[in-house]
Amino acid sequence: MMALATRLFDRVWSRKTQLGLAVRVTVAATGAYALATALHLLLPLWAVLTSIIVTQMSVGRSLKATRDYMIGTIGGAIYGGAIAILIPYSGELGLLGLLVLAVAPLAFIASIYPNLSSATVTAVIVLVLPTMHHADPMASAIDRVSEVSVGAITGLLVSFLVLPSRAVGQIRASAAKLLELIADAFTELLAGLTRGRDNDALHRIQDGIGTAMVGLNTIGAEAERERAARLSGGPDTGPLLRTILRLRHDVVMIGRSTVVPLPVDVQIRLAGPLAEVSAAIVRFLRSAAEAIRAGAGAPPIHPVHVALQHYAEAVAAVRQDGLIRGHPGDTAERFFALGFSLEQMHQNLCDLDRVVGEWSEATADGPVKIAE
Repeated sequence: MMALATRLFDRVWSRKTQLGLAVRVTVAATGAYALATALHLLLPLWAVLTSIIVTQMSVGRSLKATRDYMIGTIGGAIYGGAIAILIPYSGELGLLGLLVLAVAPLAFIASIYPNLSSATVTAVIVLVLPTMHHADPMASAIDRVSEVSVGAITGLLVSFLVLPSRAVGQIRASAAKLLELIADAFTELLAGLTRGRDNDALHRIQDGIGTAMVGLNTIGAEAERERAARLSGGPDTGPLLRTILRLRHDVVMIGRSTVVPLPVDVQIRLAGPLAEVSAAIVRFLRSAAEAIRAGAGAPPIHPVHVALQHYAEAVAAVRQDGLIRGHPGDTAERFFALGFSLEQMHQNLCDLDRVVGEWSEATADGPVKIAE
């Protein structure tokens, strides 16, 4: 039982970022309900739901969710209240006509600007709720905005004060994961030049890189939002995101040039240099991932320079001996495209070395809090 409890604790603690979110959401929901009840709001439910919606994984995401939800709510309340006051109606058919007039334009706007989707819901509530409670539309609009404001303020305060999670910490973990995925893909691609490759495994890795890249860009936007609001420090996230994106493009280009293995005679000459290049670049990528995750110094990049220099010398010898002559044109094209792609990757790895150094300098004065 003790071992089981220990494993369970370790598994839960490994998800401490998600656990922190669960705690924040719980505190926000209960706090919003207590505050709405104390203020005698008509429907504390909306305060609770709003607090849950705006309490996000990071402070930056909570800021955006609060802003979008409040703008949509206020806009929907003004529009719904205005048409209810300015267009008199009676009976269910009249209300049905107002609903069409309210929902159609707001739904159209929300389809263009998804961050304003709460406007449609708010307008419907402002129109329908008075028929249930025999209130006037203006009071309904004020109640709705008051309830959402209480929930939004509560959720935002909880995001700031209760186990706050900064996007800057999360971007470290996401960037490190991406670099490790790129290292896995690079290993599989270069191995395919001499022994063939597992395309299913490679597709899974490539898909994982694409998904992780989308997540990294989202977290990067949240981190910049925090920096703009002076809620967190750290270096500009732009260079890190751009460098990783270029490395992702390098992997795609290398993949296109390694569709089939090299000719056997070329394989024999390049097997050693390619293995050295693969080992050096993969080691650097994994070390850089760990350095970003832990806020440590940049790993040495000199072995990458040496390995690529040896490969360039081997390629020059292959060309001098005429081993590419006599092969189909697409084979020669892929051979030279591989060299170009590796050179591009070399430049981007140098940029990564610089960026990792900047992120390690940013944490030189204090410990790094890692968000997984």
